[in-house]
Amino acid sequence: MTTPWGEPALARFPEDPRDRLRAWDASDEYLLRHLADRQVPLSGTVVAVGDRWGALVTALAAHRPTQITDSWLGQEATRANLARNGVEPGTVRLLTTQDPPPGRIDVLLVRVPKSLALLEDQLLRLAPAVHEGTVVVGTGMVKEIHTSTLGLFERILGPTRTSLAERKARLILCTPDPALRRPANPWPYRYTLPDGIGPVSGRTVVNHAGVFCADRLDIGTRFFLGHLPAPGGGRVVDLGCGNGVVGTATALADPRAEVLFVDESFQAVASAEATYRENDVPGHAEFRVGDGLTGVPDGSVDLVLNNPPFHSHQATTDATARRMFAGARRTLRPGGELWVIGNRHLGYHVTLRRLFGNSEVVASDPKFVVLRAVRR
Repeated sequence: MTTPWGEPALARFPEDPRDRLRAWDASDEYLLRHLADRQVPLSGTVVAVGDRWGALVTALAAHRPTQITDSWLGQEATRANLARNGVEPGTVRLLTTQDPPPGRIDVLLVRVPKSLALLEDQLLRLAPAVHEGTVVVGTGMVKEIHTSTLGLFERILGPTRTSLAERKARLILCTPDPALRRPANPWPYRYTLPDGIGPVSGRTVVNHAGVFCADRLDIGTRFFLGHLPAPGGGRVVDLGCGNGVVGTATALADPRAEVLFVDESFQAVASAEATYRENDVPGHAEFRVGDGLTGVPDGSVDLVLNNPPFHSHQATTDATARRMFAGARRTLRPGGELWVIGNRHLGYHVTLRRLFGNSEVVASDPKFVVLRAVRR
């Protein structure tokens, strides 16, 4: 990536030589050029929110910035990119969206997230640290910035305008108004599940901002809940757990089960744990933020339940699903099962047959399919 501070070498995480997606885009470059062209002072506290793979904080490492991210993979990419470019450990402060933010912010850089709710939550959490002299610059591709995006900056921080577009990227320029009366933060959000969906019927869901389907049960999960395997005890993984509804349903149906909730989103794992605790679920559970089943011992799991994502930010990719399936095969005991729900058109049965040697359709409708693969 070419920047006014040099040309750092950057990669996504985990690194895959087959992956042609870059660890930065034109919006990262646009923001960095803007800081240099306007000679924005960077001697105070610089905070970069949503810096996806560490491009911003790696370029600005000499100014000892703080990164705030919801992504474990993004944080690991940042660590690797900092090391790759010779930045000493501790130079850049790495925080998650669940950590307390800095008490004062002099330069706030916001990489606009896909989730408007996550942007709202983060701006409300950071607003008390923003002062009249804070430089606030948001960035994103044109297709990522909408009127509602600008409205959040305006409502939470102060008067907001946009730049001209360059290479399909745009900047958000905001002037903080300390006298602005900010709304209360609505996150995390709680809602009651409908009836007719098994053990979690009528139960409470707790959703932190940015977690998929924040205010209702999505139709894919509803379909999956209607076709979960019968209770069998043992060690169960809710892989890519989101708000934890599937794992919680499993634990309620079978108190003998030991359920591991795993997601790469800090917001998701916080939601899953809050949902589980809110419903006084019996049995034992563990909550882990990480890259799928990395760190789970081989042959230690009886059942994996998975609704894999097929997007990485704006890009459509099956790379995450493939890693999840491979991790499930490695960690399942002989006879252990992987149950997957996905959109019919994604063709997960082909990947499962290649990895497991088998794939069975448990249930399907015009949109979704539930698949079962057995570790032989």
